[in-house]
Amino acid sequence: MTKLSVNINKIATIRNARGGNTPNVAKASVDCERFGAEGITVHPRPDERHIRYSDVREIRPLITTEFNIEGNPIPSFIQLVTETTPHQVTLVPDAEDAITSNAGWDTIRHRDFLTEVCAEFKRHGIRTSIFVGADPAMVEGAALCGCDRVELYTEPYADLFPIAPDTAIAPFIRAAETARNCGLGLNAGHDLNLNNLEFFIRNIPWTDEVSIGHAIISDALYMGLEATIKAYLSKIKIF
Repeated sequence: MTKLSVNINKIATIRNARGGNTPNVAKASVDCERFGAEGITVHPRPDERHIRYSDVREIRPLITTEFNIEGNPIPSFIQLVTETTPHQVTLVPDAEDAITSNAGWDTIRHRDFLTEVCAEFKRHGIRTSIFVGADPAMVEGAALCGCDRVELYTEPYADLFPIAPDTAIAPFIRAAETARNCGLGLNAGHDLNLNNLEFFIRNIPWTDEVSIGHAIISDALYMGLEATIKAYLSKIKIF
């Protein structure tokens, strides 16, 4: 059954806009779990414009379900992850000035680097996931790097879904089937929301985890955080 991991970056963005500690990011992570989230995701960037490295250290001992740290495996990120030993690390090829994640890895071109990084994290007992586009070749390449899962970058699916849902999901089914055939677990994330999430899960029911942040925090402005998390859970707990 698919798990819901709530990305709390946007809560940190609001806090950082004003300074101080309101809203309290650590409390928000605990509340998300209390409201039913089965994991917490953070994506610290070098400029700390939302989640800070200090947040990761504070939140880690508070998480009782699953903690997922995602980001570009630069040296400071690798040190943070090995220090805090989350349940999962998701490798994302973000440029330092990227507003948000906008592409998956070329796992063929960067195979040696990703293999080395995956091995380092696995030495610390951390499950590794590589962020890739819906391309079977990139999924196969990820498997050769020694990761445990791939996370499919779902913005192209979300963009096309309102116009042609069957066309939008087709490449993701192919990529997901490739992951399954390679023995990889499957995660998904980016621009999944209450409108397109259930269709994705119905077509790829072996999805292990979805990581959602922007849409959840945006919906929570109107619905409240607890009601929003329950609404998202209703879209994935369909089997």
